[in-house]
Amino acid sequence: MYNFPVMNIQDLTREMDRFVTAKGWYQPDSPRPQTPKNLAISLCIEAAEVLELFQWSEKTTDLSELADELADVTLYLLQLARVADIDLERAVMKKLGENYLRTWDERLDAEKDKNGEED
Repeated sequence: MYNFPVMNIQDLTREMDRFVTAKGWYQPDSPRPQTPKNLAISLCIEAAEVLELFQWSEKTTDLSELADELADVTLYLLQLARVADIDLERAVMKKLGENYLRTWDERLDAEKDKNGEED
């Protein structure tokens, strides 16, 4: 399907690290210091660019542009996790485990019960 090898989170993180190193952004005098704060801000900006593609519409008209913005979000996420020394794969699996036990609609169910509504 793709013309490149499939990569896991660790492989992608190494590629992002290689890119940042090649650009010199780990250097003390870098115009793009790789701090958690800077990366978190950049991540949010890129996520907002994803939202912008859906502004005033239920779907985007340009899937290539969406793919580019999602890639930007992913790259900043990987770099933020790396700089913060977070094992993203482990964090994702832990969160999924917690989410399996979680109920999102408890508040809504309680409101229905309080108002005498049936399911």
